[in-house]
Amino acid sequence: MSSTNDNTSTLQSYVDSAKGAAQNLVGSVLGTSGDQAEGKAKQEKADAEYDASHATAKLGPVTVTTSGVTKDHPDRSAGSWNQTVGSAKEAAGGLVGSESLKQSGREQNREGQEQEAAGQVSDLASGTADRVTGTVGSAVAGLTGDRAKKAEYQKQHDTGKTQQRGVEHDLNKEAEARKAEAEKKVSE
Repeated sequence: MSSTNDNTSTLQSYVDSAKGAAQNLVGSVLGTSGDQAEGKAKQEKADAEYDASHATAKLGPVTVTTSGVTKDHPDRSAGSWNQTVGSAKEAAGGLVGSESLKQSGREQNREGQEQEAAGQVSDLASGTADRVTGTVGSAVAGLTGDRAKKAEYQKQHDTGKTQQRGVEHDLNKEAEARKAEAEKKVSE
């Protein structure tokens, strides 16, 4: 993927950033402000490519990225639902003094966490496989000149990338929530 197309790439952003840093360094050593400015512009463009490559929106069980749209593995949604219901049961059990309801809620919450994690692993593995297959297939199709196959493999790659970004988004959201909870406990 090159920086001239609309399909962003993390790897391409790293390459462009390194090129910009090198050009900026050369400009600094030689004292040419034009090279410095151009190098800095390349680095800023690389930062934007990286951000675009990781831009993700979650709309319920659907992940949307610059590469496409995918539906989450059903276990992710079901697991999240079970966590919510389990937490509600646990809270209700605490309010009414029912230890069995509290325990049932804890168990459902734990099972929901495991179910959601299994769905995330499935999406991550499937996404990785699609990205690798798509990348290799696209390269081979490019060498043979088969444009239709190349486009098909690129679509498979993009679907895999979107699946991976959806899992990353959820994991980052969970980590931020845990961090906020830990900070809240420390401040109390």
